[in-house]
Amino acid sequence: MKQILYGTRNDAKVKQMKEALNGMDIEIIGLNDIKKKIPEVIEDGKTPLENAKKKAEAYFQEFKIPVFSCDTGLYFEGIKDIDQPGVYVKRVKGRELSDDEMIEYYSKIAKKNGGEIISCYENAICLKIDENTSFEYQGPEISVNKFIISEKPYDKKIKGFPLDSLSKNIMTNKYYLEEKKPDEQENRMKEGVRNFFKESFKHTI
Repeated sequence: MKQILYGTRNDAKVKQMKEALNGMDIEIIGLNDIKKKIPEVIEDGKTPLENAKKKAEAYFQEFKIPVFSCDTGLYFEGIKDIDQPGVYVKRVKGRELSDDEMIEYYSKIAKKNGGEIISCYENAICLKIDENTSFEYQGPEISVNKFIISEKPYDKKIKGFPLDSLSKNIMTNKYYLEEKKPDEQENRMKEGVRNFFKESFKHTI
């Protein structure tokens, strides 16, 4: 089984990735499983892919094991570019928000836009196997095309995924957290991630 480091301290994201890759010959570990000092990575890229590459490279150089990192950009429909969160989903005015602060911050944005705002996530992933081998992707197969951020939080929260409390399925107008089955976009993203690793490993391990 191939052990790969997921370059994140977010245990909820590690759990989600393990579920997405379930059944594949891959063992995922997170940064919290590494009993060494974790280097700080300055995420100053202009795109999710630039930040994913920065993290994957930094953690590979530090630990010398296969590593992948992901990054996300959040974009609102009908909002000027200067007001878009983009890659600064969690960082506002140079400060990283807590889960509760994120819910409050994005709830206010939705309120200013009539109570709901159509949004999309653009996701990227970078896998670094060794010094000379890496794979990367940013695109629709692993992203969320359209969903709703509401001003009113759902009465349930998931640690590590604060915006899930505000996010609604644009097709059903229900909060994702109240839907019992994964929606089409979630299934497509999982399949996109699985295909990324399958294609990468065809040429390496």
